[in-house]
Amino acid sequence: MSALYDMALLRPLWLLALPAIILWAVLVRRRHARLGDWDKMIDAHLMQAMETIGRVDRPAARLVGQLPIWAAGLIVLALAGPALEGGKAQTFRNLNGVVFVIDVSDSMTQDETWQEVIITARAGLSELGSKPAGLVVFAGDSYIASTLTTDTRHLGQAMALLDDQTVPDKGTRPALALQQAAEILSEAAIIAGDVVLITDGDGLGPDALIAAKTISDLGGRLSVVRAETSVSRQPRETRADIDSLVSIVGGRLFTLGEAAALSDELGRNEDPRLEKQEYRLLFWFDYGRYLLVLALIPVALLFRRERV
Repeated sequence: MSALYDMALLRPLWLLALPAIILWAVLVRRRHARLGDWDKMIDAHLMQAMETIGRVDRPAARLVGQLPIWAAGLIVLALAGPALEGGKAQTFRNLNGVVFVIDVSDSMTQDETWQEVIITARAGLSELGSKPAGLVVFAGDSYIASTLTTDTRHLGQAMALLDDQTVPDKGTRPALALQQAAEILSEAAIIAGDVVLITDGDGLGPDALIAAKTISDLGGRLSVVRAETSVSRQPRETRADIDSLVSIVGGRLFTLGEAAALSDELGRNEDPRLEKQEYRLLFWFDYGRYLLVLALIPVALLFRRERV
């Protein structure tokens, strides 16, 4: 019974044809109950005699009239697309992917929360399943540490090795990193990508907002994991910049203590952005084809040979 509650209709508008089929069934039932106009043309005692000798079969006449109705009803239900969600639906490289953008500047790596930053990033990586992931690191400059790959185990090991020596250029330029993340999504033709920026907000400004808009134009979504570092400059201003960055692309804001929430967000197979672009069939199993096979049964009975 639980499967029935989980079932959905992929094309529910086809159900609008059911009232017409029901009306058709009522009219056919009334007509065949009277055998058309024969009841008017033949005397009642003659009709009874013909039924007695087997020349008139009312039940068979009703059955033949109902066969097209049953076939039409099953076809309409099949076209409506009854489906169950695939719990382990495969994801595809050209549909979705995640790019982690991690700030490895001194304000991050020299803070006591740095190990928590790495744990949060690896937690988000662990729940991706078959989604490909990439890694961009930045400080005074930005570098692609890994293009999109499904080998998340090795990518997680690479994250564990990040430190203050990863990027030798001093400073913090998140706009460059976000622009590189957008280029990764664009080159891979990702339809519904996610970019996860892990930063304390230092260095954010108008250029970062422009890069975030580029990600949004590509169909991507930018989420930010905010690290509260003791060496972050201008904490009030940077917090406002982070809020603006998230709001411009409709993403989510996380803290380092919300690793589980980040993992759940990134691990979802079903994505509203894909549903809007009619990719639902990649995540649902359509049982309508089996109803079409059942509809062939009443159709086949229409071609049965009459007894002589």
